[in-house]
Amino acid sequence: MYIMKRVTYLSRIVSVFIILLTYILPVKAQMNESPISIGADLVSRYVWRGTDYGKSPSIQPYMEAGIGDFAIGVWGAYSTNQWEPQEMDIYFNYTFNDMVTIGFFDYFFPAEFSGYDYFDYANDSSGHIFEAYATFNGLENIPVSALFGVNLYGDSNNSLYVELGYSFSILDLFVGMGNGFYTVEDPGKPDKFGVVNVGISASKEVPVTDKYAIPISASLITNPNAKAVYLVFGISF
Repeated sequence: MYIMKRVTYLSRIVSVFIILLTYILPVKAQMNESPISIGADLVSRYVWRGTDYGKSPSIQPYMEAGIGDFAIGVWGAYSTNQWEPQEMDIYFNYTFNDMVTIGFFDYFFPAEFSGYDYFDYANDSSGHIFEAYATFNGLENIPVSALFGVNLYGDSNNSLYVELGYSFSILDLFVGMGNGFYTVEDPGKPDKFGVVNVGISASKEVPVTDKYAIPISASLITNPNAKAVYLVFGISF
């Protein structure tokens, strides 16, 4: 019964991908634009929502297909420290009037050196975590952003994460709070919220030729809940 449920679930995912791509690809072709965007970031540390994943430089490739306000893609983070977990995510989202985005993430954390089963979706053993999220992307005259995410599966605490941001002309500020998955464990209090992600980030482009420039970025990130601080540099291709 469990195997049948798992196969049914996977077949539904595959069907959704096929349907979406058969819609996206022809329309994009008519617009004389590639429907696929690919790239990669190289960061000195993979720090996500205030936690360091990998404890080493990380290579983060992505591939995305989209048309109009809809996007579907895959994203990965591969630590150069072989003993740390890696990450491979599938996501899709829809943006309304460039202002509000709603979406879904299937986060997967493979244990590369101890063996793993990507197709294990059992709640008590799976390496998958499902998150539903919504973002407010700000307005031209109001550069305030907001994010709300909730773990729906693979996390017994159904952890929540909330983040607010403000963009200046030269840098961005952000403050994030979470519970359960995101905080240092307090026995008996998994629902207790903590400030886990506070910092500033800035970016610029380094010209290489008259037509090509390489984006670089830097972020100073603190996690008051874990009493940690990180300075992260990134380069995009």
